[in-house]
Amino acid sequence: MIIQRIRSILKLLLFFPIAWCIMFYTAPSVRFLIGLIPMDECPLENVKMLALGNSADTDLNLWSRSDVQTCTTWNAPIIWEGMFNPSHYDQIHRSRGSSVALTVFAVGRYLDAYLEAFLKSSERHFMLSLPVIYYVFTDTPEKVPNIKLAPNRKMKVIRVEKHTRWQDISMLRMKSISDIIESDIRHHSTHVFCFDVDQVFTGRFGPEALGDTVALLHAYYYHLPKRLFTYDSNPKSKAFMKTGDFYYHAAVFGGSWKNVKALTEACYKSIMEDKENNVEALWHDESHLNKYFWLHKPSRILSPEYCWDTNIGYRADIRVQRLLWAPKNYDELRTL
Repeated sequence: MIIQRIRSILKLLLFFPIAWCIMFYTAPSVRFLIGLIPMDECPLENVKMLALGNSADTDLNLWSRSDVQTCTTWNAPIIWEGMFNPSHYDQIHRSRGSSVALTVFAVGRYLDAYLEAFLKSSERHFMLSLPVIYYVFTDTPEKVPNIKLAPNRKMKVIRVEKHTRWQDISMLRMKSISDIIESDIRHHSTHVFCFDVDQVFTGRFGPEALGDTVALLHAYYYHLPKRLFTYDSNPKSKAFMKTGDFYYHAAVFGGSWKNVKALTEACYKSIMEDKENNVEALWHDESHLNKYFWLHKPSRILSPEYCWDTNIGYRADIRVQRLLWAPKNYDELRTL
């Protein structure tokens, strides 16, 4: 009863969207209050009821984290620190021969600003128990830093066109990812993870994150009521949504190579249909990604631990920060 009253009061405080938007990005006290809004509870009574998207999920403890939502209404797990045994996931995926392709785009000034730190931190934290191939997409291959890689890791550099608008770079990466999966990745890797380059790994990002289709809860939205999610509201766009399940962050997504290929092909098709109709989705490829995951439910969701922004401030439910937003200077970086 008390929790319900707190939830009602906090939702009333957030009722006016314009005022909320102004305060949300300027007032730490408001972000703190948002963190107090309770998440929904996992509706499952037994871990065996999960729609297993990872061969090691029978070992998950969905009830070890009473402070957060640990599963969805369609029986997919939401992965948080304290729910899993890391060595168990490492062992299971090594025995099954899992391997991962990591795609990242470093175009224009983003390469100089972020790529080296991203790659070096990945070598310290990303899928250390499994073979990994980096696929670096860039307009200047000669500037890709020479990073010393572990024995079970390789790097492939793919030249892409530099577009004049950063929005086009962001949206058209979907086609590049789909193409490289078809021509190369599917012959070498069981899974694919796609990352924005302006991030740094700071903690374990291991096989517990692998699944058939993997989405990420956006760090700024996971405590908010759905009516404040910024889905595309333009009915003319293929990304148009009236409602959804969660708000997902396009900075991280993944899955089996087959499912990531299907996802990127569908998003690219929707983006191109919008272009033909002179429409651009509100948050570009992220809007299309959210629409795809609304229609095709992800089999696994990663908590905001897997992509956190320290500007949000303290949150008791973020016990580990596995990937952090790097400092942004969009005025300079997006002037290509």
